[in-house]
Amino acid sequence: MGFEITFSNVLLTLIYIIPGFIICKVKKASAEHLPTLSAVLVYILSPCMIISSFISLDYSAESLLDMGLFFIAVLILQIVFMLVLFLIFKRKYEDSKYRILTIGSVLGNVGFFGLPIIKGLFPSNPEVACYSSVYVVAMNLIVFTVGVFCLTNDRKFVSLKSTILNPSTISLIVALPLFIFGAKNWLPTLAIDGISLLGRMTTPLCMIILGIRLATVSFKKLFSRPMVYIICLCKLIIFPLFCYLCVYFIPLAQTFKASVLILSGTPCAAVILSLAEMHRSEMELSANCILLSTLLCIATVPLLTLLI
Repeated sequence: MGFEITFSNVLLTLIYIIPGFIICKVKKASAEHLPTLSAVLVYILSPCMIISSFISLDYSAESLLDMGLFFIAVLILQIVFMLVLFLIFKRKYEDSKYRILTIGSVLGNVGFFGLPIIKGLFPSNPEVACYSSVYVVAMNLIVFTVGVFCLTNDRKFVSLKSTILNPSTISLIVALPLFIFGAKNWLPTLAIDGISLLGRMTTPLCMIILGIRLATVSFKKLFSRPMVYIICLCKLIIFPLFCYLCVYFIPLAQTFKASVLILSGTPCAAVILSLAEMHRSEMELSANCILLSTLLCIATVPLLTLLI
């Protein structure tokens, strides 16, 4: 049952790629439009997604503790896996593609892609949406520190300000008081519905952006670079299995463990390409990892659910 539900949700998510691909091919959109669309996604829709997931949940001290534990768990798991990769490939770190391997194997599309998947898998457990949101925050702490360093191989680009003051962290700072003080009971319905609607737009827009990006790349290059397959293997299979094994024997709720597994197995995060473009480093490899891992996840994510 879990396999069928997850497969259906992944398939629906991937279908959103098609409109973006088509409008780019018929010259109604181009890669030049992507920075604007990405800005809408990152600065408006993503914060609404995080806030909406928290205000839709009834407050309890147990839920808050679970979210804190989830945040700590996924933060540690990401750091440990990246450290293992660093120790394996540190002698090759002058070659930028091994640095991309380190971050591409860990940083995933846990919000835009992972949220609808786990919500569909656990419809009666609204806390899983919050797990996705705190995973986004934990990941962004890594993005602006280890992620930037791996792309540039230079510590001077690591920004403490960006680590703390980014859209996901600010959104969590806003969302937590609303959750604790039961905003769903006193916030106007119009405001709740508006935030929720904007939050639900994140996945379609993210996939449409990927569709436009897919229409601009060479399919020969997309499928012909061995390093892309290695990164996809690590991100879609090895990393989620590593994470699940680490939490499997800990006495935690099954939804907690399942969320760790599924969210860790999401495709490579779009932020990797954003950082690559910002720092002019391995842009093609980054784009190909995101696109190919997104296409391959129609097989890998449903298969992961068989372990639950």
